[in-house]
Amino acid sequence: MHKLRILIVGCGDVGSTLAHLLSPLHTVYGLRRNTAKLPNNIIAIQADFLQPETLRNLPSVDIVIYCAAPSRNGSDDYQDTYIQGFANVIQALPNVIKHAFFTSSSSVYAQDNHQWVNEQSSISAKNAKTKIMIAAEQQVLNSPFPSTIVRFSGIYGFDRLHLLKRVLAGKVSLNTQQHFTNRIHVEDCAAVLKHLIDKALANAPLEQIYLASDNSPALLSEVEQWLTQQTPSNATSKSNANHTTSIISGKRCDNSLLLKSGYRFIYPNYQAGYKAIIKHLNL
Repeated sequence: MHKLRILIVGCGDVGSTLAHLLSPLHTVYGLRRNTAKLPNNIIAIQADFLQPETLRNLPSVDIVIYCAAPSRNGSDDYQDTYIQGFANVIQALPNVIKHAFFTSSSSVYAQDNHQWVNEQSSISAKNAKTKIMIAAEQQVLNSPFPSTIVRFSGIYGFDRLHLLKRVLAGKVSLNTQQHFTNRIHVEDCAAVLKHLIDKALANAPLEQIYLASDNSPALLSEVEQWLTQQTPSNATSKSNANHTTSIISGKRCDNSLLLKSGYRFIYPNYQAGYKAIIKHLNL
């Protein structure tokens, strides 16, 4: 296998997990402001993608994986991170890259009537941050080099425990949450990116957009009830059998295109993913 030079921008939990997968095979650079948090097996680049002067000595690389996330949640931070930051990094590179991978979000789909969505479904700017994400995707796809957008659904993992912590604290309404949710384990996020990088390396055809979510969208109430049964939760497990409302909101992410590409999930559903987390935490 040809050894690539790969730059991971915004090397957080997804980027660091990806770095562990790539570093035995390729030369991997990780760019972030605080390099102390980077894995030891990659080459650290201490820089701020919002400050071009810190990007002056970037190495020549073959592939860029842009998986940065805003440090705050305002629309200005989204604009800086997803649009200006990507532009700054690409402009600072001393060479034209062979491929860029950009991590986006399933939030670009505004559908909310429990319908299925895929890469061909309409996207809509339902708020300022979604509008920026859609513009960022388009900026990447308009680049003068091959590029691929990966839209992740809700990411969870060993360091992303928001829902589990809520359930453990009893802060759930198990009989009222008629809302479809979609998720993907952080290890699958990294493995999906490696899978697509491997395909690019093999000159296999890649689509411009992939929707990356596990095989089983589920009602939030179903997930909460299952977690309540599997953990020492303070919540009271309730059944939805007598629920009277027929209104079900949310969307369901169709990962058929990703599966067709040959990817197989490490954690194909929330039960598999959360069982691993519960075991890891000794709950």
